[in-house]
Amino acid sequence: MIANDPTPNSVISSGANTAAEIQDLKRRLAEAEAVLHAIGAGEVDALLVTGRQGGQVLELQGAEHDYRLLVEEMGEGAITLTATGQIYYANRRMAAMLDLSHQLLTGTALAEFISESDRPAYHAWLRTPSPRPQQRLELQLLSASGASIPCHLSLTELPYEQKQGAFCVIATDLSVQKRAEDAVRQSEQRLKSIVEHLPIGVWFLDQHGQISYGNSVAQRIWNCAERFGRDHFRTCDRCSTKAEDGTKLQNCAALRAIFKGETTLNKEVAIQCVDGTQKTILTSAVPIQDGDSNIVGAVVLNTDITERKAAENQIQQLAFFDVLTHLPNRRLLIDRLGHALASIQRTGSIGALLFIDLDHFKDLNDSLGHDMGDQLLKQVAARLVGSVRARDTVARLGGDEFVIVMEDLSDDVEQAAQQTRTVAEKVLAAIAKPYPLGGGQHHVTPSIGATLIDAKDLCVDDLLKRADLAMYQAKDAGRNRFRFFDPQTQIALEQRTELEAHLREGLRNQQFVLHYQAQVDGDGSLIGAEALLRWAHPEHGMLGPDVFIHLAEETGLILPLGEWVLQAACLQLVAWAEDRGSRQRSLAINISARQFRDPNFVEMVRTAVLRYGIEPSLLELELTESLLLEDLDETITKMAALRALGLRFALDDFGTGYSSLAYLKRLPLDTLKIDRSFVDDVTRDANAAAIVRAILALAPKLGLSVIAEGVETEAQRQFLARNGCCAFQGYLFGKPAPAKTLGL
Repeated sequence: MIANDPTPNSVISSGANTAAEIQDLKRRLAEAEAVLHAIGAGEVDALLVTGRQGGQVLELQGAEHDYRLLVEEMGEGAITLTATGQIYYANRRMAAMLDLSHQLLTGTALAEFISESDRPAYHAWLRTPSPRPQQRLELQLLSASGASIPCHLSLTELPYEQKQGAFCVIATDLSVQKRAEDAVRQSEQRLKSIVEHLPIGVWFLDQHGQISYGNSVAQRIWNCAERFGRDHFRTCDRCSTKAEDGTKLQNCAALRAIFKGETTLNKEVAIQCVDGTQKTILTSAVPIQDGDSNIVGAVVLNTDITERKAAENQIQQLAFFDVLTHLPNRRLLIDRLGHALASIQRTGSIGALLFIDLDHFKDLNDSLGHDMGDQLLKQVAARLVGSVRARDTVARLGGDEFVIVMEDLSDDVEQAAQQTRTVAEKVLAAIAKPYPLGGGQHHVTPSIGATLIDAKDLCVDDLLKRADLAMYQAKDAGRNRFRFFDPQTQIALEQRTELEAHLREGLRNQQFVLHYQAQVDGDGSLIGAEALLRWAHPEHGMLGPDVFIHLAEETGLILPLGEWVLQAACLQLVAWAEDRGSRQRSLAINISARQFRDPNFVEMVRTAVLRYGIEPSLLELELTESLLLEDLDETITKMAALRALGLRFALDDFGTGYSSLAYLKRLPLDTLKIDRSFVDDVTRDANAAAIVRAILALAPKLGLSVIAEGVETEAQRQFLARNGCCAFQGYLFGKPAPAKTLGL
């Protein structure tokens, strides 16, 4: 064994070398080797020098000296024990730890230096049958002076002495480590105490997003002192279950801090607490890094600002909304109007501003009292909001004055003006309804001024002034009405309103007539005519359809007007049928898209045909390409139903729209009408001539007849005839006129 030899560096003389001495050196080297192995130095090969035969021996003293020096000077305590646990070697560090000399330690049981509470574990290993596994024990050693030394003991059985059961013990002093751990614990406790008493909520998360700590404020914020789950921040899948859930925003901020190292500061989010309570908080998330800059978690800070937000909302409500009606006040109106103007200038769209003032409100307010007046204003505000789109702004300027701001109207000025008028009329009707106040019914009317907003407008104040002036124009005109500020727009609207009124009156008073334009064959013989609508206006004379058809379409008056045209055409066919010379003439009438799409159109035509008893094949309905293609399947269904009655169909203005062979093949057509724009150019434009030739060549192959409209010169007629056209219509054969004038 490695004993406490007072002469460790002595050299055995060559003359005294014996086999016993050599074996003793080998044994001691093996012991030192085992000690070094126990502390992790690995296998160390002894230097074995083989001499010549005749008496030279192994020179092992140098190797023994090196091993003993390593063990003596190592930083851990080293002990070798007998099978019964007696110390028979201790290095210098071990003696210092136990505060005893080598001599006093030798022969002493190691158990005497182990604290009483830790001895059972040591004795249990000592009693374990050989071969014993290496064992590490954390325990308290007791020095001779009574000091307690926290240590790790590494217990290893020495293989060289298996029969004797000797052991090696390496003792690592943990005093410094324990003091550091105590310092860390104290620091953590101080931090926890500080965090616990902070006025904000604090969560600590580990690297997986699980909560490792939450202070009492954090738990109060989330109302989760008893039930809050440790995995609340763990997965992004969970926090994305509600797209508008503020918890998602906080969770994702925490996860971004953990997995991406991002910092989120004072993000305002609305949350739903564990108990369902709605709150608003400020949340911050900061990654936690270790000494190697690896992210090991995150700290999340929460500040409950629910009450502050409520106070801010109340302040904003008072600052930007009318207390009585809760509509935007003048300040917010100016802001929104500014944004609307900027948007219109940026996009080039059109908006509108309506200024509304209640007529004689002061009289009603004085007579009923201010309380009743306030109730009326509330009801007016509700009716205004109900009269506009959700994206429009309704504001109260004060008193009985209100403003409506509309954006995204039609890009066409006239259409935008009409849309504005439609809203104004809804407002007029809504406000004019009776108000239940104080047990009775009361009435009030508005005067409304309006101005369009376009990209040229630069000033919010000017827009309000225009609408205000227009409102006073409405009052001057008798109140309970609507006026535009823009003179030209106002004039156009008045003319449109007047025209619509006259149109209705014209229908009632039978002011509409049919003129007819002759259709002839190649010999110039009359084969039929096209009925063209005219308005015999009592003030403006005979008006063509270009003046009123568009308005009739928009207002829906085209339906009764179209029905009248159909009946008048049927009467003309009845009249022609009475004369043998005219009974085979056909008559074409134009059908508008609004008419054709009307659910009752087929039945209306059937009723007229049966009522007047006409020959259906002589009535030809002219349809435009755009009408046919709007809903091709529905178009074919309706055409087939009318075709079953015997009626014929012509495709008007062929070539000017989406001329497709596919739909020509599917539609039950009889005739193609070559548009006048092509006919007009056939003698001077090669492209127009080529198109006309193609149409004339194509039609017979599709089983369709062709008629050219707008023929005004003999040269045009001759070109068409040379290329196979057999039917013509145009000024060359007569202008549209009453039937009697044309001798029909």
